[in-house]
Amino acid sequence: MKKLTLAIMLACAAGTVAAKDWKVIRFGVNASYAPFESRSPSGQLIGFDIDLGNALCAKLKARCVWVENAWDGIIPGLQAKKFDAILSSMAVTDKRLQQISFTEKIYNVPPRLVAKKGSTLLPTIEQLRGKRIGVEQGSTSEAYAKAYWEPQGVTVSSYQTQDQVYQDLTSGRVDAAFQSSVQADIGFLKTAAGRDYAFAGGGVSDAKILGVGAAIGLRKDDGDLAQLLNRALNELHKDGTYQRISQKYFSFDIY
Repeated sequence: MKKLTLAIMLACAAGTVAAKDWKVIRFGVNASYAPFESRSPSGQLIGFDIDLGNALCAKLKARCVWVENAWDGIIPGLQAKKFDAILSSMAVTDKRLQQISFTEKIYNVPPRLVAKKGSTLLPTIEQLRGKRIGVEQGSTSEAYAKAYWEPQGVTVSSYQTQDQVYQDLTSGRVDAAFQSSVQADIGFLKTAAGRDYAFAGGGVSDAKILGVGAAIGLRKDDGDLAQLLNRALNELHKDGTYQRISQKYFSFDIY
């Protein structure tokens, strides 16, 4: 019996070690935020975050697996172990830090309003009171708008994907969209659908809700994976890979 117990213990220990080798890293992603993550016309996942994740896996000699998940359920998906990490334009905020941990920053861009060209809208209570603002469910933009604007008479409409926000913006159902400035610029304003739209006012900052930049989200008990990803991320900065990936999508420094 003692030998059997010892064998079981050794088998369990071996299984635990194997599980922590991280030869496969499953990244959770919501592919509706071009140029960070989206699908090409052929259905392939593309974008800055996708290229960055693949480069991180290459550094760690691991295989990347991408698991798509709705944004408003992406943290529960991580906690339920549907995937190992969230690499999907997730801002580091106090609220999220209560639930999960993060790697070092991967980039930092502020959110901005987008409205019809010539609009006088600004991201202030005085300008937005009585207006309808579209946001993506579960985003920090939604959290900010609901915390500061909605109680002051601004109608905040939440959508499952960012593409749905833009659909209602172009159809006139909302007066403005509020989202990442980079995503809006490249994913909408520089497309045919966004040719009649422009930024309305400057970037919005709020460390408490909007955070201090985007990072890779992890379960709190996966500190070993955090260390591996941070080490690989630092190496990507040192050897110029991060800069090459960034320049593929952006004409300015997003770090």
